Amino acid sequence: MTLESDDTSVRAKSPVMIGESDFTQLIATRARTLFKINQYLMDDCPDSFMLTRPLAADLLSQAAQMEELLDAYGARTNRRWSRLRSLIATLKLFADVSYKLLHIKHSLPHYRLLSIERDFAAATVESLDRTHEVLLRAARWISIQASRLNLAPPTAPPLPREFDYAEPLPPGLLRYDRDPRRVKSTSETVKQLATAFLNLAAESELLHIVEQVEPGEYAQCFPDPINEDQVRYLEFRFHSLQSLYDTHVSETEIECLDEDLPILRGHISVVYHLLVIATQLVHHYERHLNARTGDSALRRKPVIAPGVLLDMLMSYSIAYAGLYLDHGRHLCHTLLKRYAEIGRIEAPVPSYRGFHVRPSTLIAKIVQHYGVEVIMEMGGQTYDASSPLDIFRANEKINAHKRRWLVSEIGYFSLPSSALDDDEIHGAVADILLKLTNQGKIILYQQPLRISEAFSRDGILLESVTAEIARLQATGQIDIKTDLKITFIGDKRVLSDLKLLARSGYGEDHLGNNIPLPRELAYLRR
Repeated sequence: MTLESDDTSVRAKSPVMIGESDFTQLIATRARTLFKINQYLMDDCPDSFMLTRPLAADLLSQAAQMEELLDAYGARTNRRWSRLRSLIATLKLFADVSYKLLHIKHSLPHYRLLSIERDFAAATVESLDRTHEVLLRAARWISIQASRLNLAPPTAPPLPREFDYAEPLPPGLLRYDRDPRRVKSTSETVKQLATAFLNLAAESELLHIVEQVEPGEYAQCFPDPINEDQVRYLEFRFHSLQSLYDTHVSETEIECLDEDLPILRGHISVVYHLLVIATQLVHHYERHLNARTGDSALRRKPVIAPGVLLDMLMSYSIAYAGLYLDHGRHLCHTLLKRYAEIGRIEAPVPSYRGFHVRPSTLIAKIVQHYGVEVIMEMGGQTYDASSPLDIFRANEKINAHKRRWLVSEIGYFSLPSSALDDDEIHGAVADILLKLTNQGKIILYQQPLRISEAFSRDGILLESVTAEIARLQATGQIDIKTDLKITFIGDKRVLSDLKLLARSGYGEDHLGNNIPLPRELAYLRR
């Protein structure tokens, strides 16, 4: 059966076009407040110290409304209106960045940040100077575009009296007279918070990229390791960390008793706000200034030079976020030591060659990650679990145990008592190795084995066989299975990760091949 198609139902309807004069009148009406604030910025705010949060907030609000309206009518893809739309978007972004910088500037006394070698307050003021210049330039260029588009009358009326952007801030705080909150397991929450900070710090290596590149190489950091997606992810994670603190620790009895907790909160907050700024700067760079991905209209005549933006991004936002991240990490180590619950666990010795480089390094990285003391015990000896070299020393005791066990196992086999030549000793060694392999007591890493052709005639056959098998082990051709156990003593949170590592074969299978680590140990992969 054939169905007739109705052209009116199938054919896509063409969008309705708005008249140029109607659209001009709409924008002129809706943009009136923004243009007045722009004029105030140009006339009455020549210096950055006159930039206040009320002014930045109004700029942000009005620019956001106009950007949304212009986008709704397709201004981004219209030759006549796209430049105005781009300038308003830039004004919005840098008004938001300015507001965040002003927030940091006014909040610094309350953050109680640990001392660093650089002057963060001065760097914040310098960044405000830069964003103020961008806002002034954007405002002037928007005014030029408004005249070109016949949007603003020659003499706009002045701002009404309620537009007073001064921000007087009398000194002092309100009295703290509310009772502290009482919550269960606050100490456990502190450990969870410190652990979450350390895990997040392990994911934030890009915040140390400034130490590795010269200013002239900043542009080469895009898109790897720096891109908007990665920076925005870190911003989101630190915001979640701040929320975790505010929900479970803020205004509690333990926060009142432990002065380090508000300091940790300050470090979480300042890193978060710096990442918010970094996200916006990266967004502007990738969208408007990057030669590969930027908007060609703005790139030809940028409101902010690429080098200036990159310097502000790298030398201020990312550099200081990295510095305060490191100080926060050290503070978390202190908190974990203070709130540590000491426990002990038993774990098997790594099946592949004991504590060689990979298992020893992974154990030490876990302990170093938490910054607390953990002791490894075996056979009455103790080892520093934060030191790969110290852990590696345990192999001496492990191998001695294996050799003693080997002698006892070979003793169960019937060996000829008469003197044997080299070929017969070679055959005896091969026979014993085959039997031990079939019994699952040794592991072969190489086949065929390179058994010696000549043997010493000193001592009895048992000694020759034992010495040869020990040589094969030392050269990595075989290994001797063992049920040896070790004991870790330290903070339970660290022990939990060590137990997980042991259950995962210390990151290796029985042949020494690397295997994926559990998600909970993701920080070890960085």
